[in-house]
Amino acid sequence: MKYKIVYDNNKNIIRLRAGKYAFSKEQGYGLSKTLSEKKGIEEVKVSSINGSIYIKYSCNKIKILKYLSNMKRSDLTESEPTVDEISRETNRIYINKIIKRIVSRYACKFLLPFNINKIIIVCKSIPYIIKGINSIKHLKCDVDLLDATSLAVTLAKRMYDVSGSIVFLLGLSEILEEYTVEKTKNSLENSLMININKVWIQTDDGKEIQIPFTKLKDNDKLVIRTGSLIPVDGTIISGEAAINEATMTGESLAVHKDKGKTVYAGTTVEDGNIIVNVDAINESTRINQIIEMIKKSEKAKASIQSKAEKLADSIVPWNFVITALTYLITGSSIKAISALTVDYSCAIKLATPIAIISAMREASEREIVVKGGKYLEAFATANTIIFDKTGTLTKSSPHVAKVISLGELSDDEILRQAACIEEHFPHSVATAITNEAKKRKLSHGEELHSEVEYIVAHGIVTTLIGKRTVLGSRHFVVEDEEVEITKEKQEIIEEHIDKYSVIYFGIDGVLEGIICIDDPPRDEAKEVLCKLRKLGIDNIIMLTGDSENAASTTAELLSIDEYKSQVLPEDKAHIVEEIKSKGNKVIMVGDGINDSPALSTADVSVAMKDSSDLAREVADITLLRPCLDDLVTIRLLSQQMLDLINSNYKKIVIFNTLFMLLGLSGIITPAVTSVLHNGSTMLIGLNSSRSKNFNNLKEPIIDV
Repeated sequence: MKYKIVYDNNKNIIRLRAGKYAFSKEQGYGLSKTLSEKKGIEEVKVSSINGSIYIKYSCNKIKILKYLSNMKRSDLTESEPTVDEISRETNRIYINKIIKRIVSRYACKFLLPFNINKIIIVCKSIPYIIKGINSIKHLKCDVDLLDATSLAVTLAKRMYDVSGSIVFLLGLSEILEEYTVEKTKNSLENSLMININKVWIQTDDGKEIQIPFTKLKDNDKLVIRTGSLIPVDGTIISGEAAINEATMTGESLAVHKDKGKTVYAGTTVEDGNIIVNVDAINESTRINQIIEMIKKSEKAKASIQSKAEKLADSIVPWNFVITALTYLITGSSIKAISALTVDYSCAIKLATPIAIISAMREASEREIVVKGGKYLEAFATANTIIFDKTGTLTKSSPHVAKVISLGELSDDEILRQAACIEEHFPHSVATAITNEAKKRKLSHGEELHSEVEYIVAHGIVTTLIGKRTVLGSRHFVVEDEEVEITKEKQEIIEEHIDKYSVIYFGIDGVLEGIICIDDPPRDEAKEVLCKLRKLGIDNIIMLTGDSENAASTTAELLSIDEYKSQVLPEDKAHIVEEIKSKGNKVIMVGDGINDSPALSTADVSVAMKDSSDLAREVADITLLRPCLDDLVTIRLLSQQMLDLINSNYKKIVIFNTLFMLLGLSGIITPAVTSVLHNGSTMLIGLNSSRSKNFNNLKEPIIDV
């Protein structure tokens, strides 16, 4: 590749230019991806318009230049844009639209003859007047009617400069609103992306093997178990399951599906095991369907945004009243028009959604995915937060502390068989068991079990080497499955139960061993809880399915006053409902399949980075980093969003009242009031979109 260096600070940034036709837009995305994967390259920005390549690096610059010099056009591969690239492209498109609008306005005003400019203004006014007529047809007194009336009156009075200003600024407001919607769409696409690395498929001889998702192809037989995300469109060829299709239909209740039924990418198996014939691997189509569904609903809209829109429309009649009174009292049509062109509602209606999407964008840049503005609002005003323990308050990677044989099998054999069963399930404890088996180099070879049945929050049942094998909590193994524990075995268990979470392993009704899981609290947990208290969270509660001893130990270490142990999934949801019924606004934070009912019940829910597919789908907010500190960030960010919206309200009232008074007194003309009103609306909207509004996320000072 030929290029020239256009900027080099000789430290860590270099900008190259390869020329206008060096690569296509898709090849540019591929080049950016390839360079980003190189060790020592921290950031890459590529533009196909002029062949620009921006590179931020911490490695040897010569190696980068040599690599690019040796690259041929045939080496360039096409790729899809990243989230950041989509965001930059969106910004570029809308900045260009704004520039074109401004240039067009003043080119027409100063370069074209007055009569031609007049015709252009009338033509551009027609769509807004038609909207106003539609409002009248539907008996609505809203912002569209006010805009149409302002244009109709000023055109009738031949005040073309005023009409031109109104049309110009309304057009700019539309661009900003369109930009807001596009940013929302991009945020939703990012939050709903299928993020699966590996999947299980069934081979022609009936064996199950794990392959990378990228190697999955049409007509493969995909094995999907409880709690897993369905990554493709397909047809069930074996098994049955309750499938959560909320992402496709908006319906929260799971749908029962069996052989012959169709399943869709992005839906989740709540309960059951199925084998699916892959019909289509089309992530973009799925996302487009979801986006269209959300566009047609109000689910992603913050209630404060809905209130703002209702408030905006409710102010419109008062504009007409003030205009009419002004004309009746003064007899001056000029002063009446001045009152008409000042519109409080336009600024309120525009600035609020921009503030919300800006907060969502800032959250995304901090690796926090928010599925709608209403969830940020709920997070800002919540007074209660409920945590799951394992994988949430405790470290995201618990590990096996001990394996203790209580029967004929060796410790390693118990761990080997447990790993064989657990490897199918996306939970932190399952991961701990499989990782320990790998660490000890305990391979189970081909699949030993026939069918695995996962009982939410309890355990697993399967047939292993022809014997009924169970793995899970004491409640499940001993009480539900009636596995016998002798007095001698109970004494051994009692020696360890105070320090560890214990997983019970039974075969054909006999307890063969226990697996002790060490799951200490996250390093940052105690400090984060203190900060949340300082930020107005009055109630911090921990719910866990673990034993009383394990729960009390964690609660004591983290200074949690209220906790409940040995809680079942449905009980978690009932507890959340009970707390809400007392007038509390509840945040639920979890990571597992067993947390999903509670996550869907809370006012706003948060899934941790390594959560199960079901938890991520149900959750309103997902953390992309494995730490709790981001909960403090969300609280600060969401509170600043509300502060910004309230500040905007005050500015809108002050500015527009001032402009109206100046117009009514005759100090300024309708043309000036229109420019000042619409100009201030745009400035408030642009100010709401600035990242600077959320840069000062000051955390409370605490003593832990």
